[in-house]
Amino acid sequence: MNSSKVAKPDIHSEDFLRLLMRRQLRLSIACAATFLSALLGLPLLNYFFPELMATRVFGFTLTWFLLGVLFFPLVWLISWFFIRRSIALEEAEVGEIAEEQGGKGEKEKRRGRT
Repeated sequence: MNSSKVAKPDIHSEDFLRLLMRRQLRLSIACAATFLSALLGLPLLNYFFPELMATRVFGFTLTWFLLGVLFFPLVWLISWFFIRRSIALEEAEVGEIAEEQGGKGEKEKRRGRT
């Protein structure tokens, strides 16, 4: 038996899944921190800068403009970033495994089919 053989990584292995989950956890924490800072930042801005937050912007006070107009696009942007980055992480991991196995990556395989 040849003990010098290197085991080829498998996309269904524990190591692969653990690494992918760790990277997605970091991404989740970053997105959650961004959301929480926006969510908790508005009351803090109101508390520490009441004059600034009472300023009129497009007919609204700055508080209501941030909360009613800009908050939802921010949440959509965070969600969009999370989904795009999560998919990119998965594709990068699969691509690395495919390269290590000497085959083509998933994107290259798809391009070859079309």
